Amino acid sequence: MREPLRALSNGGMNAYITAAGAYLPGPPVGNDEIAARLGGVDERGDRLRRRILAANGIAKRHYAMDAHGNTTELNEELAANALHAALDERGLGAADLDMLATATTQGDLLVPGFGSMVHGRLGGGPMQVLSAAGVCASSLAALDAAVAKVRLGDRRRAAVVGSELSSRWLRGTRFTGGGDADAHFLRWMLSDGAGAVLVEAQPRPDRPSLRVDWVRTVSLAHAHEVCMRAGMGEGPSPAAGRTWQDMGSASAAEQAGMMLLRQDTSALGALAEAGLREFQSLAREGLIDLGKLDHVLCHYSTNAFRDIVFDQLASAGAQIDTDRWFSNLETRGNTGAASIFIALEECWRTGRFEPGQTILLAVPESGRFTFGFAHLTCVDAAAETPAAAAVPTMRAATAVVTRVAPRSDSASESVHDRLAAVWQEFEQRLDQVPVMHRLGEGTATIEDYRRLLFNLRQQVADGARWISRAASNFSVDLFDLRSAAIGHAAEEHRDFMMIERDYAACGGSIEDIRSGEKNIGSEALSAYMFHTASQPDPIGLLGAMFIIEGLGTGKASEWAARFKETLRLRDDQVSFLAYHGEADDDHFAKLQAILDSPRVDAAAADAIVKTAKVVARLYALQLEELDHV
Repeated sequence: MREPLRALSNGGMNAYITAAGAYLPGPPVGNDEIAARLGGVDERGDRLRRRILAANGIAKRHYAMDAHGNTTELNEELAANALHAALDERGLGAADLDMLATATTQGDLLVPGFGSMVHGRLGGGPMQVLSAAGVCASSLAALDAAVAKVRLGDRRRAAVVGSELSSRWLRGTRFTGGGDADAHFLRWMLSDGAGAVLVEAQPRPDRPSLRVDWVRTVSLAHAHEVCMRAGMGEGPSPAAGRTWQDMGSASAAEQAGMMLLRQDTSALGALAEAGLREFQSLAREGLIDLGKLDHVLCHYSTNAFRDIVFDQLASAGAQIDTDRWFSNLETRGNTGAASIFIALEECWRTGRFEPGQTILLAVPESGRFTFGFAHLTCVDAAAETPAAAAVPTMRAATAVVTRVAPRSDSASESVHDRLAAVWQEFEQRLDQVPVMHRLGEGTATIEDYRRLLFNLRQQVADGARWISRAASNFSVDLFDLRSAAIGHAAEEHRDFMMIERDYAACGGSIEDIRSGEKNIGSEALSAYMFHTASQPDPIGLLGAMFIIEGLGTGKASEWAARFKETLRLRDDQVSFLAYHGEADDDHFAKLQAILDSPRVDAAAADAIVKTAKVVARLYALQLEELDHV
């Protein structure tokens, strides 16, 4: 067996599921209650209900519908609630996201897209939004997109949510004409709910994360007719003039039975067989080793489907231990695109996964035969990070800089050594800063920490502004640096809000920190950064980035851990430092690549090193002034 594929781009970057959340509306509804809740059940319909429920194994489910058949919540609200649950579990807010990927069978509105509506409900700031359309497997398609963007380094934290509000399709008023068995099949199958996960480039420091080794989705629509459908007339495929939009009115489409969800139950056996073939294909590629899988989370609509899979695996000589198989279909119901994340959240919340274990997510979709798979590995942050970086120091970071293969250009070869020397002097100066000295001795106080946040906020609030100014002053000859600066400004512009939240969580006043003034060192540092950023082609600012991003990758995690331990702080009280300890590794790696590029000639190297020296002095002065304000 070959090692499972992990990162597929950008030099081997990984993506991790760092939190999970779920939301199920209302109290659980038992089998004896659903007929009254959905209504419109005649004698024949009740016989179908009993037969279907006996086969699917569902005992409880949830509806965003009250006892009178009235919708109580929107689908976008279900999704937003699941997202908030995941964010709260991670100690973050919507403003910490820069991507949202959503999945649902049908949103609340025809236009605009579901992703936009969920973003509007969730709040936060500007972010990339994706609406994955489809049925059950759309959730893994959304996960695939988020993972790809994080691995690329284009997004630092993405949220993925699958959400369904099926009950509106299942009301008795839709079944006034009786409906056929295919329609009744889904009526007693589907229910409401939402599940969400967060995807980040680094594992979380306080508990195990799930590394996403790979995600695969495949459609077999070329070989199969429509199986689960709504909005079309009779026949296996839609035709011009025979869809719900061709009927002249929604009521005409309703009367024609086009607005019923239907399932071709005769095709479910073929769906199970096709899914097994896709599973075996992944095994042949070396992506799955059934003998080494610790957990299998599979979405399915009925226990009968599970039994078919078990039987076929056994007949192929690949029987799976049922203890490794997890489903909460019986207690959560079939929630379509939400199901796999709702199952994952329960496993996450109950501690089912342990570091080193592997997990397979499997989602067959009957719509027109689509399958989604994802392979995860549970990892501990300390074990996933090389030992030398477990408690990062800038000496390790500068060692990385000096390990970059030297170029034949002597100026480019020496810039790393010169910057390493600047850092060594800076680090020695930091050790003498009173607040850092107390932190190292373990005598720092909560007042020290609040003063640090208070003063950092005033300078950090200017960060995106001077980066944007620098971007505007790069000429077209340095267009790549201008693009990099614009991207960096977009990532940094909300950082000061994280500081404000940490400050408030530690007992400080938001009003006070927002009205605060810069100390002498912060004034000097900001003034120098704006002055330098205003020069034509300010390539010397790479030296400033070396110091500032170096602090993130080499010091922030260490400071966060020490403040947390010394002052017994919570994660939500050290989120700014902890976040930069993770995110700035990526920024620092990109900076190294630029420093090793042909852009850095002798003149540029001199400017970069000089700027690094000035920024190091002024940054230390800023911290020294904490004891003078």
